[in-house]
Amino acid sequence: MSFARGAGERDPRAVAAPEAAGAAAGVAAAHPDGPAAAHPAGPAAFRLADGGLDPRTLVLYAVTDRRWLDGTTLEEEVARAVEGGATMVQLREKDLGRDELLDEAVRLREVCHAVGVPLIVDDDVEVAVAAGADGVHVGQSDMEAGAVRALIGPDMILGVSAQTVDEALLAQERGADYLGVGAVFPTGSKDDALDVDRETLAAICAAVSIPVVAIGGIGRDNVRELAGTGIVGVATISALFARPDVRLAAHDLLVRTRRMLDGVRCALTIAGSDSSGGAGVQADLKTMQANGVFGTSAITALTAQNTRGVTSIMDVTPEFLGEQIDAVFSDIRPDAVKVGMVSATPLIRTIAERIDRWRPEHVVVDPVMVATSGARLISEDAVGTLVAELLPRATVITPNRPEAEVLWGHEIQTEKDMELAAAEVGRRLGCAVLVKGGHSLADASDVLWRDGECRWYRGRRVENPNTHGTGCTLSSAIASNLAKGFGLDESVMRAKDYVSGALAAMLDLGAGSGPMDHGFDLASRFVEGPGE
Repeated sequence: MSFARGAGERDPRAVAAPEAAGAAAGVAAAHPDGPAAAHPAGPAAFRLADGGLDPRTLVLYAVTDRRWLDGTTLEEEVARAVEGGATMVQLREKDLGRDELLDEAVRLREVCHAVGVPLIVDDDVEVAVAAGADGVHVGQSDMEAGAVRALIGPDMILGVSAQTVDEALLAQERGADYLGVGAVFPTGSKDDALDVDRETLAAICAAVSIPVVAIGGIGRDNVRELAGTGIVGVATISALFARPDVRLAAHDLLVRTRRMLDGVRCALTIAGSDSSGGAGVQADLKTMQANGVFGTSAITALTAQNTRGVTSIMDVTPEFLGEQIDAVFSDIRPDAVKVGMVSATPLIRTIAERIDRWRPEHVVVDPVMVATSGARLISEDAVGTLVAELLPRATVITPNRPEAEVLWGHEIQTEKDMELAAAEVGRRLGCAVLVKGGHSLADASDVLWRDGECRWYRGRRVENPNTHGTGCTLSSAIASNLAKGFGLDESVMRAKDYVSGALAAMLDLGAGSGPMDHGFDLASRFVEGPGE
């Protein structure tokens, strides 16, 4: 048996990819789920004190396929995979003769051991032993697991494929160190691969004490669906080796797999700093925390402001903004991105370029252009760049009424006008549009246009003069809920409920338009004061 390759997996990098940080010698620093590079070569290096296989070696299991080579060698592509974060490599080349397979195994062993990653040989026990590989993987139609264990001894790693609980239990009894279970998604690499549904996968994980890796059709777009099944990692072929940049694909899938296993969702805010804490990045990070995601940030500008107004603004350089975004994506990849106020054309273009480079799943843009007074906050040329280069890259944009008027080109006086504006702007930009009615109309009802249809979100206006940061808060709450896996409609609804609650808490700080209470729904013994 061989691990299955996903059929029809979409290329996650249709644009130029950034260089991954570090070369082979630096993998350990960016390789938190794998064994330390200082491990001595050999199977014992990958075992725990009790003799069991360290499950961290299975987080991202790369399975080779020479058919994807395009002017490069298999060693070069495997080196790129482990540099990107692959934690185990299986040599699976059915079309090679025994001598060629042995030579390839020896070469890959050196590549893998140089960075502390185990090498497994598929099916061929003799080649695995002769090459000094760390283990062998067999399927149900290959040599029986107990016989393999007798040949390789107690130290080499033994992986076995299983598709039922009975097969899994028998493999564990016969000496398997880990199980490969699948195909969990449709796959085209093996005609006789059976589908294993989520319930069976979870049942196998619950039945055995050895680690389980999911196999078959797994890629960047579906790995999250495996959360909560009990697996310790994923195995894949084309999601790595069919990609134009194997190193970046490995890093991307490693981050997504770790996120799936850990259950932590992250969001990135790209916005300005508000020294008063009511809007901008400060409001975004509070909102993200309150909505159950880990917030990260990239600062576009520093402001000196309080509840009475802004006294000074200092933009960061486009280079530094790009470095911040790269630093976040290359280590703590966000599940969603919120973009707030960006006043300068070069900064807007930097964000657009980084969106193309890193391709986040969800991008929420709050197109901050017009103040409550009606005054423009960014220049005409910056507005043009925003509309032409950034907004079309968004999942959804969240203009208030004056901003929607700028984008639409007409005055908005009625709910029908809001619908027309949302539809026209959405068709023109190719994204969903949420036009907010709370800015000056009688209520707090918003309309979302998406996929040719409008949906209203009716809201009750909260009579609170302290509304500083409501737009920032709404957009970052939408991003937070998208990051957690909610659909757009539900994300908007949940975000509106959150903003309403923050306003209804009636926080009153400062002499001007003060902030909302972003932590109104947080309960913790650490917020208590003396005597409480």
